[in-house]
Amino acid sequence: MIHTGFRFILGLVLGAFVLSTGVSEAQSLKASHQWPAKGADVRDEMLRIFAREVANADVDLNIKIYPAKSLYKPKEQWGAMVKGQLDISVFPLAYASGRHAEFDATLMPGLVKNYDHARRLNSSPFMDEIKKIINDAGIVVLADVWLAGGFASSKNCISEPQTLNGQVTRAAGKSFEQMLVGAGGSIASMPSSEVYNALQSGVLDAVVTSSASLVSFKIFEQVKCLTIPGSNALWFMYEPLLMSKRSFDRLDDRQQEAILKAGQKSEDYFYAAAKDLDTQLVNVFKAANVEIVEMTEAQLQEWRKIAERTSYKAFAEKVQGGEALIKKALSVD
Repeated sequence: MIHTGFRFILGLVLGAFVLSTGVSEAQSLKASHQWPAKGADVRDEMLRIFAREVANADVDLNIKIYPAKSLYKPKEQWGAMVKGQLDISVFPLAYASGRHAEFDATLMPGLVKNYDHARRLNSSPFMDEIKKIINDAGIVVLADVWLAGGFASSKNCISEPQTLNGQVTRAAGKSFEQMLVGAGGSIASMPSSEVYNALQSGVLDAVVTSSASLVSFKIFEQVKCLTIPGSNALWFMYEPLLMSKRSFDRLDDRQQEAILKAGQKSEDYFYAAAKDLDTQLVNVFKAANVEIVEMTEAQLQEWRKIAERTSYKAFAEKVQGGEALIKKALSVD
């Protein structure tokens, strides 16, 4: 039997050894998203690049990724980050518009023209205001992410507004839903991860969502026609890489620096990869024998006119400072 005094001395010696050799256990952070994993979706790959960069920084941090809504349901992630229960998420910001109505401006029809325009918006007064609301809510933006999207339908091609008539459509955000109703469509609300089953069962006739989701959720298996974003994109959505401020503030200076640097690396990766998404989208849907069309400038303007009298108007009336916020976005060329 080991004498109590000897055990105490042995404990001190082992403790001193651990300290002298610098051995420590890495802190684990939980990162969540709703999309398929391991090469199936560019947002998952962006998060894995982020995690690798953090690991390579050697600051005793480990990012554990939970894809495919395996940890939280899509819309639950915001509240979990605010409370510090979830550390990191790639999150479509409009999903939290029920808590902060201003976030609907980040999925406003026709507000973003293309990926270069989206990147210019990131450093604009418009996004300064959006990011202040995010920060004040208790969340930190680690990477700015915008995705273009298009329509897919199991009935007919969607180009000018009247082609939507009679179709039940999923659009993700309130502003898009208002515009689609104004165009004669019916709405069913759900996360993009539920669209495939809804199309398969006939609950949905059409969807407008990101190029990435159209591919990763294999929407091409359930539709007849795809309207690509092309040069006249109607749909753009802000889906940033976010971190709970409570989690961020618990880190030391070295760890915070590593997190921020990794966030910038993942944003740079995404910006380069996102431009290839539309090409991949066309190739995948063509291979599935889906008809592919692109909106003309004239058709886009028809949609914009409907948006101005529906979603833009409602946003200006119901959101405090809403009209000014939209003007800030529209002022960025």
